[in-house]
Amino acid sequence: MRRSITLGLAAATTVAALGLPALATAANAAPASASSAATASAPHHHNWDYDGWWGTYWSSNHLAKAKGYVDVNYDHKESNRVHITGKLYDDDHRTYSKGGKCAYIKFRVSYWDDGEDDWSSSYKSYKYCGAGGYKQINFWRYDVAQVQAKVCQIGLYGNVPVKCGYWRDIYNAYDHHYGYHA
Repeated sequence: MRRSITLGLAAATTVAALGLPALATAANAAPASASSAATASAPHHHNWDYDGWWGTYWSSNHLAKAKGYVDVNYDHKESNRVHITGKLYDDDHRTYSKGGKCAYIKFRVSYWDDGEDDWSSSYKSYKYCGAGGYKQINFWRYDVAQVQAKVCQIGLYGNVPVKCGYWRDIYNAYDHHYGYHA
């Protein structure tokens, strides 16, 4: 009994060190039961799922930037949930009276029902005014084939982005790099 407790504690310590959920009890370290083994051995339902880091993407003058993570989970071939998270940074330390601007990011998507590079007319955007700080990015889109982002600056009270960088891929099912074969 002492050996299994020691192994259980060592495993829990290793798991905790890796930042994974810790083992709740020593029983969890025991071999899987027949019912849970059947579930665990079921084939992976969708090999098109993708997750990875995106960015760092910049405004053209490098005074705004964004980076983050994308997690794409498929239900069926053209049915997915795309979760975009990240941070938008304002690196413009000028005062507004001296031309200082806020950080701005715009996201666009193309849906499976549309063609490649046929972008939706609706955008998701974030604005952050606070030199040296950042704003959290967190949103979902469904049934999309492509997601891109563009980082810009925008006036404190303005609504027209300026100093924009290029559109950059966050996810593109048409590009084999992302693991999907359209």
